[in-house]
Amino acid sequence: MGSNSQLTTAVHALCWLELAARRGRTPLTSAEVASSLDNNPVQVRQSLARLREAGLVRVTGRGPGTGWALTRAADRITVLDVHDALGESGPFALHSHAPNPECPVGAGIRPVLTEVYNGVQAAMENQLRTWTVADVLDEILTDAADPADRLLKGSTADARRSAS
Repeated sequence: MGSNSQLTTAVHALCWLELAARRGRTPLTSAEVASSLDNNPVQVRQSLARLREAGLVRVTGRGPGTGWALTRAADRITVLDVHDALGESGPFALHSHAPNPECPVGAGIRPVLTEVYNGVQAAMENQLRTWTVADVLDEILTDAADPADRLLKGSTADARRSAS
């Protein structure tokens, strides 16, 4: 069973937009955001478009060079806001089809697991609500060396050359 990384990708992109803004580099193009994610700008635009629909980011300009920026302070965007914007479902799902109602396990598993999964969902939402994009970025900057200057000043190729 694979994991869905859309939330991670979206929070990463928002942290990158916030870091750029803190350094006076806003807005950023999809290519600039993609450089941090090491991803394709088209995929980044698709993710950011969902965040735009939810009012978390805005687009400045039109055509090539169009940039992205946060619509409000990063300390006012929770990870739960991002989760909700993406339309993420809970971490678990019930059977894709109804189990055998004649089986004692099949007849009773759905209501019990629904209760379990609802509890997991509530705990997850409570945790996501406690973290903002600013919190995530601040924690990253506290714990890691900062290669951001290279990426904000040059192309991805330049950053990779200087990193090696």
